[in-house]
Amino acid sequence: MNINQELLSFYAYKKLIKRKEAPEILADCEKRRIGVRDYMLARELITETSELPARAAYYAMPSVEVDMLDIDESLFKRFSYDFMKKHKLIPVCRDQNGVTLIATAKPLDCHAMSALAAEITGRMDFVLVPAVQIDRYIDSVSATESTTNALSDLNSEKTDKLIQALGGESTAASDNDVINNPAVRLVDSIIKEAIPFRASDIHIEPFEYKVKVRYRVDGDLQQRAEFPIEAYSAISARLKIMSGLNIAERRVPQDGRINMTIGGKEYDFRVSTLPTVFGEKFVIRILDKTSFQFTRADLGFTEEENRLVDKMLAHPHGIILLTGPTGCGKSTTLYSFLKEVNTPSVNIVTVEDPVEYSMQGINQTQVNNKANMTFAAALRSILRQDPDIIMIGEIRDEETAEIAVRSAITGHIVFSTLHTNDAPGAIVRLEDMKVKDYLVADALVGVIAQRLVKKLCPACKKRGRTNAREMELLGLSEPASIARPQGCQFCAGTGYKGRVAVHELMYMNEKMRGAVLVEKNLENLRKLAIENGMTPLFSSCRALVLNGTTSLQELMNLNVD
Repeated sequence: MNINQELLSFYAYKKLIKRKEAPEILADCEKRRIGVRDYMLARELITETSELPARAAYYAMPSVEVDMLDIDESLFKRFSYDFMKKHKLIPVCRDQNGVTLIATAKPLDCHAMSALAAEITGRMDFVLVPAVQIDRYIDSVSATESTTNALSDLNSEKTDKLIQALGGESTAASDNDVINNPAVRLVDSIIKEAIPFRASDIHIEPFEYKVKVRYRVDGDLQQRAEFPIEAYSAISARLKIMSGLNIAERRVPQDGRINMTIGGKEYDFRVSTLPTVFGEKFVIRILDKTSFQFTRADLGFTEEENRLVDKMLAHPHGIILLTGPTGCGKSTTLYSFLKEVNTPSVNIVTVEDPVEYSMQGINQTQVNNKANMTFAAALRSILRQDPDIIMIGEIRDEETAEIAVRSAITGHIVFSTLHTNDAPGAIVRLEDMKVKDYLVADALVGVIAQRLVKKLCPACKKRGRTNAREMELLGLSEPASIARPQGCQFCAGTGYKGRVAVHELMYMNEKMRGAVLVEKNLENLRKLAIENGMTPLFSSCRALVLNGTTSLQELMNLNVD
């Protein structure tokens, strides 16, 4: 048995794949002359995190995620970043017995072991970690250093010299002057640092005496840096140059974009400016255009919810809606559905504002209001492109709603989003948009309401029995064990790490279709949906509180009944 067969058998044993899939995978690997692990990662059959326990068992060594390690800075600094990234290792710490712990993603790298032995005396122990987390940690340290150094240099520069170096008043500055300018380095490092910090947005905000930089991480803004307001003209000029904005215009909002490759990945940064009392505020939305590996399991769908989603996706035509507030992950969930139904036998066309992820095999169209390319205009053209599946980024107006619903009842599968508080609210919202109730009843396949809640940090969350007030809020008659946030170095003292989606699925069976025609009261529609099997958002999140995934505070923050 060769290494490919052995590893594939082990993955099947660990239930990462089904045994019946193994021969096909092996044949494809041999045809392409690629290793089983590389093939499965490329095909997104596994991720480095999901395979970690199985891979650790295969090598008979312990495993951990990098965020859980307390890394000794002095030991870490003994090795170059390039060396650690090349060999996928991080020296973690040295105990009182002189044993050095090394985190590695390549346990069979003999060259790395030799290099370590030349630098580190005594015994070494190894722990397996995902390679992507090693890169992310090193990138975060490097970016933090770069930001700190640029801030230090910026504080010693005068504003007029900064602007001249950027070409604001003089063109005498050389390319090297611009590249090495503190303002240029600061802007670049702020943007690059946001990636390993898992930020979704960057806020750069001028105030009377200082400028604040904040990252939005897991839905919350976290302050990252401050610098004097005197340097803001140079920072603003650099951002506008990068994003193609008008440097001279400061009175009206502007929108631009920056494309950068960071760590081998292409990122799209959407830049928005807003004039304020003390200057223009910048908000930069971060989009990874090349990496979309979310599955339903990653997004938090339960087994019961997956069964309902399977029924929705199996419909030959109709409209499936995602609802919820801005930033709740509706588009991400829609993309995961598109990924499932994307086969060579179907023609999928999308109209989005903007296109957030590029997906192979899907025709993606971007709204351009200046060119009169609205959702409605794009939809009318799309219907002449012989589509099987249509994805509309958002139903915003009556015309788009009508075209979407009529497309659904004429043989197309339509995916879209709406801004409503819950799933039954989508019915009322469509009718408010002048869509006839009989068309809604005929076209609508199902509605999924979604929210994002923060996950408790696995390193510091602490379980305890519920008190009387908590039992009342959770609707419990007896005390139960729930987890509470504490705060540690791994979660930056917040008590939370990452987010997970909670869902409310309303499947349109015959009873619900009949109710749409006669019932116009939202509360009555909601009661009927619950009677027909819909689990409310509150109940879905309550289950996550009871199993220790999230906190009671996050349940209270849902603002749903």
